[in-house]
Amino acid sequence: MARVYDNVIDFIAAGTTPETVINFQLSDSAKARLEELIYRSKTEGLEPEERRDLDKFLVLEHIMTMAKAKARQLVL
Repeated sequence: MARVYDNVIDFIAAGTTPETVINFQLSDSAKARLEELIYRSKTEGLEPEERRDLDKFLVLEHIMTMAKAKARQLVL
C-alpha cells in the first residue's frame, strides 16, 4: 500500500504553480488511509511503521499549509 505522504511527494515532483498549490487535495484513497491512521492512533494504537507514516504525513501537512498560505500571497 502506498504511503499517504507519497501523494504530496508526487504532487511536488510534478512541478507546481501557486494555483496548483492552493488547489492541492489528497486523493480519496490517501484521505481514507490518513483518517484510518488517525482513528486507530486514538483508539487501538498503531504499529511503529504506521506511527512513522502518520508522523511524516503530519510534517508534510504542515509544510503544505505553509505553502498554500505563501501561494495565496503570490496570487493576490
